[in-house]
Amino acid sequence: MNHLHQNAMAVAESRAQQDAHRNARHISLLAVRSLYQELALYPKPGLVSFRDNGAHRDMNAATFVRSLFSLRGYFMTIAAAGMREAKFNELQQLGVAAETRMLRATSGINTHRGAIFTHGILAAAAGCAAARNLPPSDESLRAIVTANWSRDLRAIAVANAATASHGQLMAARHGVSGARGEALLAFPSVFESALPALRSVLARGADTRQALLHTFFVLLAGTPDTNVLFRGGAGGLRFIQAQATDFLERGSVFETGWQGRAESLHRQCSLRNLSPGGCADLLAAAWFVHQLQSELQ
Repeated sequence: MNHLHQNAMAVAESRAQQDAHRNARHISLLAVRSLYQELALYPKPGLVSFRDNGAHRDMNAATFVRSLFSLRGYFMTIAAAGMREAKFNELQQLGVAAETRMLRATSGINTHRGAIFTHGILAAAAGCAAARNLPPSDESLRAIVTANWSRDLRAIAVANAATASHGQLMAARHGVSGARGEALLAFPSVFESALPALRSVLARGADTRQALLHTFFVLLAGTPDTNVLFRGGAGGLRFIQAQATDFLERGSVFETGWQGRAESLHRQCSLRNLSPGGCADLLAAAWFVHQLQSELQ
């Protein structure tokens, strides 16, 4: 009986490991797919797509694709770390290693640093939810981020204040939160702004492209993007937020001529060297969560 019990336990453990591996792999697939979807989306004001390079001279779509290939293993590994309730220090080490691989793949160009941070935490939260047999609801994912990692995030923010990134410097200078502030608050721009906008327009019959573009303009209008602040200062941010607000007030993607208006703003932002990469990361994160909820619930 003891031998049979041991065999049954071994079989159950093997199945649990297989399930965990399958879930981590699927979370990774959805993370990469969401970032690819953001890259392919056009027109995104000032940003790289398969159509053009936007405001960028040092990168193109091929650079992003190379970067994405380098990150596939990272998202799987960090999802698995979330399943083990890993501490933030371990997540941070995985992120640093992923950034090194990304920079090697892109010859030193930063394509996905923000996504490594944001998607990494969300992938870990999704892994944790899966291990606990919880649905990846907004409430579950946000509660996991807050309970598991917000204290460490806050401590690291204080410790690293002297070596802040461009985004952190812009956040401090202009009194905005940046990516780290988003994580400390369990990503309010994703869960309180982008996802409600995305769900609303999908319910109105928008296709995926229209829904993503509408959501991106919602983020542009309401998010103080630190990349825009770095490139264009407060004036650049006011310009892009006012233009995005006007786009939404004029009917967004449901009004005739919307694509021409979006392309016009894309050209203006490209000429002004404005690139809202922070909003792009948040958009991809919202699509990642939406896909998680659609496919894993």
